[in-house]
Amino acid sequence: MYKFLASLFMAALITAAPIAAADEDELHISEPSKLDLGYLQQQRDLMGNLVASEYGRRFQMVKRNDLELLQRVIDDRLIAPGQTRELQAMGVVMGDLLAKEHDLHWVIYEDKIGRSRALRYRNTDTFVFPMTMIARRYEVGNTESVADIYARAEAAIQAGKPPLPYQQ
Repeated sequence: MYKFLASLFMAALITAAPIAAADEDELHISEPSKLDLGYLQQQRDLMGNLVASEYGRRFQMVKRNDLELLQRVIDDRLIAPGQTRELQAMGVVMGDLLAKEHDLHWVIYEDKIGRSRALRYRNTDTFVFPMTMIARRYEVGNTESVADIYARAEAAIQAGKPPLPYQQ
């Protein structure tokens, strides 16, 4: 039962987060600070160094390559479920790929629950939280593939994008 509820909770995290009018006073979106940008780079470096030393490969900002490497890290159990920082680093790598492919950018999302690093689609109210997409699933024993997590994130992003205007 716990795994089922945890899976439902994780599914909610991956969806685009439209901002309700009542929540606007409690929500603050800002650009990442130099410290935030430095932390994101440390996370990228952590994962980059791990795959370079273990597999002699690099992340290339190419979907097939990068998702395969992230899945291999999980399959080979290079990161344990309790290693939250490392699991979130995997989310940064996946987030960078989502950002590149879907015109997203990193922002700081602060609400009454706390402060998070998120990806935002342009200046819309569509946000995804890639740092926790892999971590929270893996920590509760969910074995959904990285490719499936990525595909669900893509679907959520697409659903949250405003429709394109009619073009002739």
